[in-house]
Amino acid sequence: MHPKRPLKILLTGKNGQVGWELNRTLAPMGKLVALGREELDLEKPEQISKMVRRIRPDVIVNAAAYTAVDKAEEDSELAMAVNAVAPGILAEEAKRLNALLVHYSTDYIFDGTKTTPYVEDDAPNPINVYGRTKLAGEQAIRAVGAPYMILRTSWVYGTNGRNFLLTILRLAEEKEELKIVDDQVGTPTWSRFLAGTTAQMLQKVYNTALLTECRDIYNVTPSGQTSWYGFAKAIIENYKIFNGDKSGLLLKRLIPVATSEYPTPACRPAYSVLSNKKLKRKVGKELPKWGLFLEQFLKGI
Repeated sequence: MHPKRPLKILLTGKNGQVGWELNRTLAPMGKLVALGREELDLEKPEQISKMVRRIRPDVIVNAAAYTAVDKAEEDSELAMAVNAVAPGILAEEAKRLNALLVHYSTDYIFDGTKTTPYVEDDAPNPINVYGRTKLAGEQAIRAVGAPYMILRTSWVYGTNGRNFLLTILRLAEEKEELKIVDDQVGTPTWSRFLAGTTAQMLQKVYNTALLTECRDIYNVTPSGQTSWYGFAKAIIENYKIFNGDKSGLLLKRLIPVATSEYPTPACRPAYSVLSNKKLKRKVGKELPKWGLFLEQFLKGI
């Protein structure tokens, strides 16, 4: 591929919280073909191969995923089809075209027994079905040998799809009291930051070397860490600051609780902070704290 030719990019999952942002950030980089589930269903392997061969992209950005962590416990076949089998097929098609595959993974591939941020080379040990299917997706991609960038992220929120932030705001309009887990620690990540960083990394690789030389994994999160309770507290406080009397929130009390008091079908890692040192070296600058992105997001909704 000639490095100065405009890129042809195939984006999957265009309606998800990450895909929706990628739709905007990738468009200036060349010809973008963005597909939702209606156009490309990752549950159907034959659809995947057919579509990629028809479009013949230089870069495939796979933002489609099965992300319902608790539901995955009983829906493991579907989660495996979307999170593991489909990425492997995309990697095979990328290899045929000598194209680059950009794929998103998760902090939930780790078991949470560390007390310092996970680096890219740490041994994975997922403790739920969702984490196992996402790890299987990573392994499938790497086994094919096609060019790839796997971007691991955590606690993603945005205006589209279902996420913790939108759930907290909805519940805060309905209830006076909420109990939130305070002993699981991670880093909230705005989908716009994730999409912007993806475009930045692609541009950097495109300008300095052939995309097809990429075979790497990066943790992509802002700086800092918090618990789900800390995140919820910051959401409510900032939302009230930006909306004042118009906030319409009933909520009066946020109560921190232990994981043991709030059982869920899927186990979650107690600590899943991802080190972003490698990413900082790649983009060549410090990464803002998660709270700054939260403020920007809440100002805009």
